[in-house]
Amino acid sequence: MTYAAGSPEDFLAVRHLTLRGTQAEIGQALGAEVKARSDWSPPPIDPLVARARRTWFARNWPQYAGRTAGFAEACGLPADAAVSFDDASALPAGSGCSALWTGSTLGRNYDFFTMSWTQLGAVLAGEEPVDDGTVPMASRPYVLTTIPDDGIASTALSMATMDGGTEGVNEAGLVVALLMADVETATPLAHGPQAGLSVLQVCRYLLDTCETVEEAKEALMLAKQYAHGAPCHYIVADASGRGFVHERGEHDVEYFVEVGDGPLCVTNHLLHRHPDLDALPEDTPDSMLTYQRLRTLTEEAGAGARDALDTVSFAVEPGAPWRTLWRSVLDPAARTMSTRFYLGDGENGTARHSPELTFGVSR
Repeated sequence: MTYAAGSPEDFLAVRHLTLRGTQAEIGQALGAEVKARSDWSPPPIDPLVARARRTWFARNWPQYAGRTAGFAEACGLPADAAVSFDDASALPAGSGCSALWTGSTLGRNYDFFTMSWTQLGAVLAGEEPVDDGTVPMASRPYVLTTIPDDGIASTALSMATMDGGTEGVNEAGLVVALLMADVETATPLAHGPQAGLSVLQVCRYLLDTCETVEEAKEALMLAKQYAHGAPCHYIVADASGRGFVHERGEHDVEYFVEVGDGPLCVTNHLLHRHPDLDALPEDTPDSMLTYQRLRTLTEEAGAGARDALDTVSFAVEPGAPWRTLWRSVLDPAARTMSTRFYLGDGENGTARHSPELTFGVSR
């Protein structure tokens, strides 16, 4: 296997897949990749939920419905099986973030834990994490370039799964990235998949179905969403220079925070609750410097996305269980995503990184 960046000896080993064909053929190839790389299998879900999900996808996201049918075939299952193909992971067996839209590029730092799922579970339970031999949960990301016969081509970056994405760009010049929305109060939910979109599926849904920010706004308002995991907000922009952050507030009221006179910056708190940069609260031990990062990112935005993001990067901090795992700059005019990946801790408090790699979406 050739890796786009890193290797199994580094913290990150990044694979890049380019898939062409019908949506079903693309889904079948994704299923085959998961089977070849891991022992993941689709978990059973309530038959009523499964039927509602199939109906919702068919009506609102037919591209994903087609991919799911192909994925089921790769797993030897009928398309109407009462299982969930969400979170199909290629992790072998045994987050905070920052982003800014400058008017021409969307830059983001992906900050996440460096632990395995079991180690994180131990920490959340107040226990001491132990090395159980499994790889860290974000250590095998995928860059997925999908070029369907019957839809919009896109390139998306996924932490480990095949159905969602953390950021991406499509051939129309739409760019999108997700960030945790309220880091101080976020807690994973115990329920399983529902009908509609999980937080990780929203980025892929927009890349598959929208070409402009106006189309993305309408698509988000029409979509049924659920917080399977920590709730997120999304920064979206297009080649015209327009951009917004989409957030869900109390009672599921939706907010679109628009680009103002300066750059549109977002970290890990709800912007609609704190519209005044000069009146932001002070950070707490649980806030992961979300307010400080927003102030700094706004002040440094004039230096360009890369330099501004580096000023708020989580580099090597002794004892800290997270790092900035990658920095992406998405260019809607060029239809490209350029990403530098974290490979491990270096010497003298520095981090080792891959060269910045550029991925396109051209047919």
